[in-house]
Amino acid sequence: MENEKIIIEGEQNLTARKSLSVIVRSILIPICSILAALSLVLIILYFIPFLKELSPGKKIKITDNQELKKDASYKKQISLMAKDIQRLTLKLNAYTSGQSYIVINTTENRFSLYTNKKLFREGFCSSGSYTMLQTTGNKKWIFKTPKGKYWIRGKTTNPVWKRPDWSFVEEGLPIPPKDDFSRYEYGVLGDYALAIGDGYLIHGTIYKRFLGMPVTHGCVRLNDEDLKVIFNTLNIGSKVYIF
Repeated sequence: MENEKIIIEGEQNLTARKSLSVIVRSILIPICSILAALSLVLIILYFIPFLKELSPGKKIKITDNQELKKDASYKKQISLMAKDIQRLTLKLNAYTSGQSYIVINTTENRFSLYTNKKLFREGFCSSGSYTMLQTTGNKKWIFKTPKGKYWIRGKTTNPVWKRPDWSFVEEGLPIPPKDDFSRYEYGVLGDYALAIGDGYLIHGTIYKRFLGMPVTHGCVRLNDEDLKVIFNTLNIGSKVYIF
């Protein structure tokens, strides 16, 4: 009796496992079919076009639609685009003439020197720190490099720095008379200086380790080698673009 009972229970367990297996297959097969179909759709819609985009030597087909060319709105749009291109070309030529010019990037603290419309030299510089200095009264200074279109107004060798009022305020010193000897310092601006107006200069520095950082009081600082090349390349009237 016990053997027959064990046999019956074994048959029941086997039947249950078979039933469970059938149920699982009936669920998994449709799911796998759906996933396979989705994968195929994704491959057709995205992967194949992506491979075509990556394929070398892909040519753009340009159609010559005569009917489109006869359309009045199309002709008008083409005419407007041609005028815009002409206007922008003239503007670009005005900014990038054959003369030498320099571009100062105050965000990255880099300069680019161009001559004959080609990049001639580039490197690090330092521009305004954008910090503010204020006296006990209402007078204050914001140390920023001006942005815009400028030009070289003067060139000096072995420049002497005439310290402005803020230099003394910054050090906690009393402000001397306008032409007091204590205002003049030698050797702190490098071997050359180029004036761009309003007291702002492109000059050298004794703090070369800070090049590439915004640490100046508004002037543009360069290392000795770059400054010499720029001084010898730019002339009075050469354009300076600062952004």
